[in-house]
Amino acid sequence: MRNNRQVDEAALLADLSRARFVLLGERHDNPDHHRLQAELVRGLTASGRKPVLAFEMLDTEQQHAVDEALARAPGDPDAIAQAVTWEKSGWPDWPLYRPIFAAGTERGLRILGANLPRRQVRELVTRGPEALAPETRTRLGLDTPLPEPVDRAMRAEMHESHCGHLPESMLAPMVLAQRARDAQMADRLLSAASEDGAILITGAGHARTDRGVPAELSRRAPSLLVLAVAFLEVSPEAREPGGYVPTDSPGKLPYDYVWFTPATEREDPCAAFRARENAPGK
Repeated sequence: MRNNRQVDEAALLADLSRARFVLLGERHDNPDHHRLQAELVRGLTASGRKPVLAFEMLDTEQQHAVDEALARAPGDPDAIAQAVTWEKSGWPDWPLYRPIFAAGTERGLRILGANLPRRQVRELVTRGPEALAPETRTRLGLDTPLPEPVDRAMRAEMHESHCGHLPESMLAPMVLAQRARDAQMADRLLSAASEDGAILITGAGHARTDRGVPAELSRRAPSLLVLAVAFLEVSPEAREPGGYVPTDSPGKLPYDYVWFTPATEREDPCAAFRARENAPGK
């Protein structure tokens, strides 16, 4: 994105291999994204490098279970799924994510839970910043107000992602939870990276360089190189990269690299909201 030019995979890997932290931002239910993430993990570790492989989909409270599973069955990614009861996690089905975990176990990488535990996220939404200990709030930077344009953009994103049905009173708590997850994942990468750094598997929103995990990493460790790749689904209405620029990031896509993929067929996520609105008696 810096030079507005296309590159091949070899050039992408060469650039990413220089970074301390590499973020691979996905659409969670797109199998192409997971296949390509696994491909890049293998490419970045082909020379013998062993970065930590961190996941938004695993939280810090699951780390003990992950470590125990890998101690029992070092090369078996399915042992991780069993240890964290993936089928009850709310994430897309395990076969979609298995290729990335398999790439990590094949290379002998440490698998890291990076996210904030869900109970803490729920408490943040219901109780606000007071749900976290003061030292945690300070460490994660949650005592510092967001710049007004960023706060407005994140509120709009929350409104849109919930199909316009999120009550106005819930927008600020949801933005706080998003900030906390970004900050937690950055904190985890900084504290647990190996000598060869870390790779984070996360949603494309968390991989945004302007206000996601990369921004948190740069705020805390400005001397370390962070590079973010977003896998974006193509749309028939947008034939050029500029057609994918979000309205709150004027002029450019908020990533270092963008890899365009086919779109996955999925049901309209807002259909259920409309059905409830149109139900008899409404």
